[in-house]
Amino acid sequence: MDKFVVEGGTPLNGILHVSGSKNAALPIIAAALLADSNVSISNIPRLQDIYTFNNVLRVVGAKVDFNAEKNTVNIDPTGVSYLEAPYDLVRKMRASFYMLGALVGKHGYAKVSLPGGCAWGPRPVDLHLKGMEAMGIDISLDKGYVIAKADKTLKGGEFTLNPSSVGATVNLLLAAVLKSEKFTINNAAKEPDVVQLCNFLVDMGANISGIGTGTLTIRKVDSLAGTEIHNDPDRIELGTFMIAGAMHPESELTLTGCKPEQLGNFPELLRQTGTIVEINGTEIFIKAPKELKPVSIETAIYPGFPTDLQAQWATMLSQAEGNSSVIDHVYFDRFSYVPELVRLGADMQLDQNTVTIKGKTALTGASVMSTDLRASVSLVLAAMVAENTSEVLRVYHLDRGYESLENKLNPLGAKITRIEAG
Repeated sequence: MDKFVVEGGTPLNGILHVSGSKNAALPIIAAALLADSNVSISNIPRLQDIYTFNNVLRVVGAKVDFNAEKNTVNIDPTGVSYLEAPYDLVRKMRASFYMLGALVGKHGYAKVSLPGGCAWGPRPVDLHLKGMEAMGIDISLDKGYVIAKADKTLKGGEFTLNPSSVGATVNLLLAAVLKSEKFTINNAAKEPDVVQLCNFLVDMGANISGIGTGTLTIRKVDSLAGTEIHNDPDRIELGTFMIAGAMHPESELTLTGCKPEQLGNFPELLRQTGTIVEINGTEIFIKAPKELKPVSIETAIYPGFPTDLQAQWATMLSQAEGNSSVIDHVYFDRFSYVPELVRLGADMQLDQNTVTIKGKTALTGASVMSTDLRASVSLVLAAMVAENTSEVLRVYHLDRGYESLENKLNPLGAKITRIEAG
C-alpha cells in the first residue's frame, strides 16, 4: 500500500485550482444510465472512486470513455443489458449502490450487492429500500444482494427521509423519474450535489419540482435524452484547502474554480479563527492568522457544517490558542483520526460523538495510519505543520477523494513524497 512521507513545518503559498466534485459526479454518472443517448460530463476528477464506478457501468454494458487528461467522461448507455452490479465492485465504494435506482428506474429490474466503502460507521441502506417500496417497487434480499423489480408505470406516493440522506434522495430520484406517476420525497437532502443532479435530470427531460428545497416531487416522463453537463467544483476539497491555508502562520493561498455559495456558513466560521477569507467571484483568498483562535463546531445536514470537514477542522484546532470541541451529529463514530493525531502530539479527548481539543500543542513527526478518506487528509494536514518527518500510511483512502494531492500541494511549498508499495 502506498504511503506519504511528509516533511513538516511547511507553509503553503500560491494559487491552487479546485478539482471537480466526486460526490456530485457519481450520481450524475449513475443518472447517465437513464438516458436514451450519449451523455458527456466535464470537470470529472481523476479519482479511484471515479475509475471504480466507471468499471461498474462497463460491467452492465455501458460504453464509458474517461479522458483523464481532459477530465471528461462520455457515457453511451444504449448497450446496457446486464442488470447486476456485483459484490467485488460495489464493495469498494458505497456510491455504487446508486446502480439500484438507475437500473430499476430505466429497466424495471436490478440486482445490486449491498455496498462497501470506508471502514467507519454504520450507514444502512434501509431508507433507500423503504423509499422504493413506498414508490411501488418490489424489494427482496438474496445472499447479500438487493433485488428490485418495477412495472413500467408505478402509481408512486410519498416517503419521508428520517434522517435526511443524500444517498437515499439520489437513489429515489433515479428510480422515480421514468417510473412513478407522482412521487414526493419529504425531508429530501438539499446538498449542492443533489441540486446539481436534479438540474441535470431536468435538462435531460425529467419533471422534478421543489429543487433546492426539502420537498421534491417527481412526475414520470417517457424518456430522457442525452446531454452535456459541467460538473461542480468539490466543496469538500475547497474547505480542506481553506483549512490547510489557515494552519501555518506564514500561509497565503488563492483558490480558483470555486463556488463559494455552496460553502454555507463555513467561510464565516473560518474568519472567526482569525483567518482572512476574501471571496471574489470564483476565487477565494486565504491568509493564515499569526495566532489561530479556537472555534468549536457541530456538524449538521446541509447547509450546516459538513461532517466531511470535521476531521480537518479538529486537526486545525490542535493549533489554536485555547480549548475547543467538535461534535458530529451526522455520523457519531467518525473519529478514527483522533488516536493518530494524539500520536503526533495533539491533546484530544474523545467522548462518544464529541472530541475536546486542548491547544496549542506542538506536533512532532510520527508514523500514523488512516482508516477513511477524510481521516487521511487530516493526518496529512497535521504532518505538514509538525516538526520533523511523518509517515501517513494507507493513502489509498485519500486517493478515493483527493486528486493528486501531493502534486497540488508540493508546488505551493509542501514536501510530500509518495512511496509506492513494492
